Amino acid sequence: MKVKITDILDAMEMADSSTEYFIDQETGELVFVNDYSMSSEEKEEIYDRLDEHGFYRLPTSFDIRDYDIIEDFVDRLSGPAHDRLLAAISGRGAFSRFKSGIRSLGIEDQWYVFKEAAYGRKAVEWCEENGIEYD
Repeated sequence: MKVKITDILDAMEMADSSTEYFIDQETGELVFVNDYSMSSEEKEEIYDRLDEHGFYRLPTSFDIRDYDIIEDFVDRLSGPAHDRLLAAISGRGAFSRFKSGIRSLGIEDQWYVFKEAAYGRKAVEWCEENGIEYD
């Protein structure tokens, strides 16, 4: 089975605390389960099919750890931008202060390029750990 790394990346980016993504081992189909938009019966049907065929669970938002990616980004900066964002990501409200900070510093595009590359590395690593071919 070969998967498109872009499909894996899309699923990783859309994952949240109420949504999980899986790859059906038999069909290679990308399947999602959402706690809010699906009935219990719909979810059960999907889980039954995945159990029958076997599945790979894609990384969740908890596995991806966006905060760690933010820290890596800030660590690569220097000078006032580093100091300002380092202070911004401490404590409650860190994500919104970080986003506000990168906008005001004019490095929002730089952040999104960095984040996309980090997600790409995680997707490739996940595929390799699970023995999944990708292109």
